[in-house]
Amino acid sequence: MAHLHTADHSHTCNHAGHGHVHGAGASGSGSAFFIAVFLNTAFVVAEFAFGFIANSTALIADAGHNLSDVFGLLLAWGAAILARRAPAGRFTYGLRGTSILASLANAMFLLVACGGIAWEAVQRFSQAPVVNGLTVTLVAGVGIAINGISAWLFVKGSKGDLNIRGAYLHMLADAAVSLGVVVAGVAMMFTGWHWLDPVVSLVIVAVIVAGTWGLLRESVHLVLDAVPADIDAQAVDACLRQLPGVSDVHDLHIWAMSTTENALTAHLVIADDHPGDAFIDEVTANLRMRFGIQHSTLQIERGTTAHRCCLAP
Repeated sequence: MAHLHTADHSHTCNHAGHGHVHGAGASGSGSAFFIAVFLNTAFVVAEFAFGFIANSTALIADAGHNLSDVFGLLLAWGAAILARRAPAGRFTYGLRGTSILASLANAMFLLVACGGIAWEAVQRFSQAPVVNGLTVTLVAGVGIAINGISAWLFVKGSKGDLNIRGAYLHMLADAAVSLGVVVAGVAMMFTGWHWLDPVVSLVIVAVIVAGTWGLLRESVHLVLDAVPADIDAQAVDACLRQLPGVSDVHDLHIWAMSTTENALTAHLVIADDHPGDAFIDEVTANLRMRFGIQHSTLQIERGTTAHRCCLAP
């Protein structure tokens, strides 16, 4: 019986699958994070100030949300840096998992912020404040530009990294929310319906919760070592079973080490002699190219004894 952790090679997979591109977002994202953090920090300060001047809960709510996004961007940025640290000491996988923790913390922080914004908005329904619609409109218009630019900075990296995708989705949602605030500001200018301000605040909360819930759910799944959403575990199992000489596959585990890298362990039952290193190299290369699994550890067994996963019920 052999335990083999193998390198990757450029072979093709005989089993039909889907191509994956992982890890593209982490490299070169530092400048995107720096620009986005700088722009959003400056805008948060301005939006809070003008929110108080205009007596607008919608602007203050949006500023609070943008402030949480600044913290989220800093978390994501720090995690992206830590994820690139080489394995050392007790951290044999390095600190790749910090990107998953950052995604989870980011989502939870946003939901808590939403609760505070919603509470303040509901309180204002009893006595709708007089709001300066022009100020609200102009400031929110600037927000559309800043959040739009910030989202654009993360478009490329969002395709292969949940951590960066979280930053991208937040910036995109912020642009949409700012657009809603602009519409409310214009409406208040022409109608005098100042109750629109807390209504827009609640709409902002709804948009944030809707956009954050999926990120929270996927982050929790990764923390619990669930199979990543873009990997079909049954297809991986079928692919391994179709390999020449393989009579059975068991103890198959697939999980995410970070928001960009996935791992797999599996026991392959091959009754004949050991298939050799070239066979192992080709299998792991196939798993990487077709399923986006970067780190595969395969255990070869002859099937002469009964093996049962210790995690099985």
